[in-house]
Amino acid sequence: MTDLVRAQVPVLMGVLNVTPDSFSDGGRYADLDAAVGHGVRLRAEGADLVDVGGESTRPGADRVDAETEVARVLPVIRALHAAGIPISIDTSRARVAEAALAGGADVVNDVSGGLADPDMARVVRDAGCPWVLMHWRGHSREMRELANYGDVVADVRAELSQRVDQALAAGVAAEKIIIDPGLGFAKTAAHNWELSARLSELVDLGFPLLFASSRKSYLGRLLADADGTPRPTSEREAATIATSVLAVAAGAWGVRVHDVRGTADALAVWRATGSPRLLSNTTDEGDR
Repeated sequence: MTDLVRAQVPVLMGVLNVTPDSFSDGGRYADLDAAVGHGVRLRAEGADLVDVGGESTRPGADRVDAETEVARVLPVIRALHAAGIPISIDTSRARVAEAALAGGADVVNDVSGGLADPDMARVVRDAGCPWVLMHWRGHSREMRELANYGDVVADVRAELSQRVDQALAAGVAAEKIIIDPGLGFAKTAAHNWELSARLSELVDLGFPLLFASSRKSYLGRLLADADGTPRPTSEREAATIATSVLAVAAGAWGVRVHDVRGTADALAVWRATGSPRLLSNTTDEGDR
């Protein structure tokens, strides 16, 4: 999995929410068979990792307890692991991460960047697994109130640097760390666009960067109808793909998306245009 972290080609993380209330696909994969089937499908469509989450982090969402979160994700992780599918666990709880890693997960994707649970660093360090540190300021109920910045890019960069320093101080290996600017988490639409436009300033921190714009509300607002009605989540895929490709072009290590096939197709087209980053890893015409 370290090879995946340091990959020179874009890594595709496919979203698998096993929750009743996620903003885009809540309830669709609450059944074990449906969840496992979707995870297998994401892998077949090109996902390098299937990101399994058992707690909604949409703005305003209520938290569930750790027992509920484990009960949602663990059977899915075990089944996907048995099928040979690489898995990341989307959680901010050390207890959930520990159970998921024991069940076969390979990566911890922590939306709190280690802030929500001080024990997370120990779990990651002892497991020796990659850890996604996302920029975060507070839980879903309070994140809107925390979207206050001077220069959002400079502030996010500084706060991510603090998360990285804390992880390193706890004994987490530098080569296991991935960063994420946290689009939509304590961010306005304007903040999200500014971070996207200046993504290279975060890439310059020197850690692989995960970009996660998929179906988020700022895309819906951009594509609003004439009367101001935001584009529904199911109709934001083209915008998601566009932002994902632009992020990769700016140096992002990977993208987290719901539509893996569409994103993989778009990246293949971008690759065909002669991207130096991607062509440097191509040994023959058509290789991926």
